[in-house]
Amino acid sequence: MEMITLKINGITVTVPKGSTVLDAARVAGIEIPTLCFMKDKNEIGACRICIVEVNEGRGFRMVTACVYPASEGMEVLTNTEKVQKNRKTTLELILSTHDKKCLSCARSTNCELQKLCRDYGVDESAFEGFKPVYELDNSTPHLVRDNNKCILCRRCVAACQEQYVSVIGANNRGIDTAIGTPFEVALSNVPCISCGQCTAVCPTGALVEKDDTDKIWAALADPTKHVVVQTAPSIRATLGECFGMPVGSNVEGKMVAALRRLGFAKVFDTDFAADLTIVEEANELVERINNGGTLPMITSCSPGWVKFCEYYYPDMINHLSSCKSPQQMAGAVIKTYYAEKMGIDAKDIVSVSVMPCTAKKFEIGREDQSAAGVPDVDIAITTRELGRMIDRAGINFTALPDEEFDSPLGEDTGAAVIFGATGGVMEAALRTANDWLTGKDNTDIDFTAVRGTMGLKQATVNINGTDIKVAVASGAGAAKCVMDQLKAGNPAGWTFIEIMGCPGGCVNGGGQPIQPQSVRDTVDLKAVRAKALYDQDASMAIRKSHESPVVKALYSEWYDGFGGHKAHHDLHTTYVARDKSVKM
Repeated sequence: MEMITLKINGITVTVPKGSTVLDAARVAGIEIPTLCFMKDKNEIGACRICIVEVNEGRGFRMVTACVYPASEGMEVLTNTEKVQKNRKTTLELILSTHDKKCLSCARSTNCELQKLCRDYGVDESAFEGFKPVYELDNSTPHLVRDNNKCILCRRCVAACQEQYVSVIGANNRGIDTAIGTPFEVALSNVPCISCGQCTAVCPTGALVEKDDTDKIWAALADPTKHVVVQTAPSIRATLGECFGMPVGSNVEGKMVAALRRLGFAKVFDTDFAADLTIVEEANELVERINNGGTLPMITSCSPGWVKFCEYYYPDMINHLSSCKSPQQMAGAVIKTYYAEKMGIDAKDIVSVSVMPCTAKKFEIGREDQSAAGVPDVDIAITTRELGRMIDRAGINFTALPDEEFDSPLGEDTGAAVIFGATGGVMEAALRTANDWLTGKDNTDIDFTAVRGTMGLKQATVNINGTDIKVAVASGAGAAKCVMDQLKAGNPAGWTFIEIMGCPGGCVNGGGQPIQPQSVRDTVDLKAVRAKALYDQDASMAIRKSHESPVVKALYSEWYDGFGGHKAHHDLHTTYVARDKSVKM
């Protein structure tokens, strides 16, 4: 690899040829501020915040560091008086059309624009003049779009393009430019898959998840309601980031303790339903293989992926497993089995879920998700919303003792824990399939070929002398690649496919804690968060879903064995073909 040497603020730096000035500065330990930049995704130099001075032998001049190539012998100055004045003026201009209601904004204290304005001492009234006013778009169950806080960085546009759907983009020109949907229709009238990746990358409060925490506070205050909560596998690996803990901290015990202090009657682990999902999926897959059913079978755990399939590949929804997601299975068991055991009417239970995914807010309102005749789950909130609830309650999260989930719906296996990472569902399924098809209690259960953060992974697994070809995709862009191959006749010969709607799986869901783009560009959040789950899996005594004592007891006491009608009624669902045209 050809290398070049340059100086940044007098520091000699050697970087690969083709690096940008921003890349070189980061190697030197200098963080140049950015707003629009997303490495490999949105490198457009539009916001001008990353302005620096460079000298390539013709005197110093101003360039944008995020797109300007570093060169041999270049001198770079990142913090001169001229540079700082330029950045401050740019921030003042951005702020002149910005809705500065910071106190009520969900992103206050975690807003990249707010931080830069504070760093540069920006006067919010430096420029007066035209200020556009936009109506809020809160037409969807999962997010609120507030263009009054948009800074036209286009990071949301890039994220939506990466997810293939591209339902938002830049409309109009010049001073009238705004990020919006085609023809400015409501977001609910375009084929958005509710993944929330736009909310994860927005630097301000222009795109935020729809906050449902007031519904929970009201339920907790209602003496006639029995309020329980479940938490998804990945939440334990991300919630700590809301409280300044290192990325990848496993805070399962503190999370449970915090939820009890919020006042929930029971704190359950969605992991038990992840184990349930594997057993149901494995049974369904074997049935399809033996009875000539539609293959390959594709997982249905991710509501963003399911919605993507319904919109963009409606003629292929028969490939989807009919299994409900773990969130919905847990809700179904809570409103049926748990309700009867506790002697509580299902209508008096408020079932809350904490999820990494904004699409879960959409999922709870889907049809055919009511095993007890009432919604399986009543309220779904994101990791970020739970973080805000804990703050509001004055709970010192980092000082909490570790506590355990409530039994029995809080007991799980290592297979369930890894559901939060791309490839985790596939590996969990292979562990069970390997035992069932060989009739053995196999000890070699680490199917590492399906691990990793790549968008698309393929593997051939030999089980009982038969080669089974599988695929794992994460992110709607990768899902498109898989579905296009299926349309072409499945040339790879896949039998089973795992698809997650978000790149990297649930650990990188649209509802996970916000990290500044500088962190997202330099830290592989997907891998670090996933490692916390794989580490917990490796340390657990039971690592196969079908060996879960809770699952065994549930099928023995409640569902009368595997594959029964009652289990199918409670734990399976249906899908609909959706029209992806824009609704005017």
